Amino acid sequence: MNLFDVYPLYNVVPKKAKDVYVYDEKNNKYLDLYGGHAVISIGHSHPHYIKLLKQQLGKIGFYSNAIQNPLQKKLADEIGEQSCLHNYQLFLCNSGAEAIENALKVASFFTNKKRIIAFKNAFHGRTSAAVAATDNQKISSPLNLQQEVSFLPFNDVRALEIEISKGDVCAVIFEAIQGVGGLDEPEEDFVYAMERLCKKYDACLIADEVQSGFGRSGTFFAFQKYKISPHIITMAKGMGNGFPIGGILIHPNIKASYGMLGTTFGGNHLACVASLAVLDILKMQSLQEKTKSLEFYFKKKASQIPQIKKIKGRGLMLGLEFDFEVSDLRKKLIYEQFIFTGGSSNKNLIRILPPLTIKEKHFDQFFVAISKILISND
Repeated sequence: MNLFDVYPLYNVVPKKAKDVYVYDEKNNKYLDLYGGHAVISIGHSHPHYIKLLKQQLGKIGFYSNAIQNPLQKKLADEIGEQSCLHNYQLFLCNSGAEAIENALKVASFFTNKKRIIAFKNAFHGRTSAAVAATDNQKISSPLNLQQEVSFLPFNDVRALEIEISKGDVCAVIFEAIQGVGGLDEPEEDFVYAMERLCKKYDACLIADEVQSGFGRSGTFFAFQKYKISPHIITMAKGMGNGFPIGGILIHPNIKASYGMLGTTFGGNHLACVASLAVLDILKMQSLQEKTKSLEFYFKKKASQIPQIKKIKGRGLMLGLEFDFEVSDLRKKLIYEQFIFTGGSSNKNLIRILPPLTIKEKHFDQFFVAISKILISND
């Protein structure tokens, strides 16, 4: 049997990984500045993470949500503690796209409406409503297009009010830092306008933190740069350091009812322990706080390279924009310099999403490598 060929693959076969490094079958050592789409938050194979998962596997790995699982409440309390969102409610699922689907479903239940407002260059996932709210028609099938979604530019308050005032919008969904879209951020005034207009016209404001959450941006969630209270917050990638887990945080004004949401695997014992281990390490190693100084160091180094036209993002969710397409540059970084980086829908942008355990010396290695390639290309 063949695999369904939907991924263009680099010719690298990882065999093991440790902290910020990945090793292939030939024992080549790669610096991981991409973290598998921002998934690796606390470094590969962290001993505390491995220890807790092994211990839990020896007890119970999974059982249905029809019975009590105290680990879910423990996880809810710890997320509340680190995010300072104590009064929100937690629903656990398995992935970022599933978190988006549940968030949109809750918004539709709560408002009894169905149209979604999303933004240009948004990426929210690849499943039904999630992909419909993603600004890329190439990955939406005719089935997905039955969803009612309006795409607006960031920072156009008038356009937002015109659409939301029509009275049929259940949710405005936004990324405080766009991921796949290329690290663009809404202006502060626009963020407050979104919240104000959602309240005025009875729509839910959804903060998509699937990629930017769990300390990556320098705050626990990227939207917390602003003083807003979204109705729903989605999270996944860095939440489990590679173990499949996702979730949504739901504002206390939204009341639960039996059968409203459901999941088979979401919030299982192993997933909860994986996320609790991540939260332990974020706290023990002060990883969220360290992102700010690492961001400053990265941007200082990047500013010294004239070919870099723009530095984007914050925390350890960063981008370097050039005046040329970067696909060949990224290939040379992998095959010649043994460094993983990420791309985006902006073909001129390299995304940097390393484990939060990255150090300044690793950025030094990256900038030496990229300078070497750029000089050889001139």
